[in-house]
Amino acid sequence: MKRVRCPKCDHFIVFDETQYAVGQSLCFVCDKCRHEFTIRIGVSKLRALQRDENRNHEELSGEWGSVVVLENGFGYRQQLPLHEGDNLIGRCNKGTVVDVPIETNDPSLDRCHCYINVRRLPNGDVAYTLRDNHSNVGTVLMNEMLGDKERVPIEDGAVVTLGATTFILRGACG
Repeated sequence: MKRVRCPKCDHFIVFDETQYAVGQSLCFVCDKCRHEFTIRIGVSKLRALQRDENRNHEELSGEWGSVVVLENGFGYRQQLPLHEGDNLIGRCNKGTVVDVPIETNDPSLDRCHCYINVRRLPNGDVAYTLRDNHSNVGTVLMNEMLGDKERVPIEDGAVVTLGATTFILRGACG
């Protein structure tokens, strides 16, 4: 299955690329905004980016760790790196700037949903703290809803649910 993004509204459209031949042009109509656009099936110009997406856990986790996003619809998986300090996590959308942009069609995931604070402890370990950002549906850690203004320490393997989208914290290497 392949995903194409509407150039007008960023809505994803999923289709089975095995049904079409290389060089064939396909016309799509976005379900969300009704915009019509075409694509050509062929060799991707983004091969380097695809290779980057397939990097192993150690490369992506790096010094500060990462989140592995498991979207419920179609099982689309993303691994997004974290940086030191506050990491604002939210839905990827035009005009919204977040540190960890999750590409999803999940409307229950806010554009600025929650924060993960990453800091180095005096002993050299990396510590993670999760807090909700006044989201509409809340932030759930290991099946427990975070309270308003609650800050919770989390560790490698923590399962966090934001609306219908789930991610797993992958701690820093080392």
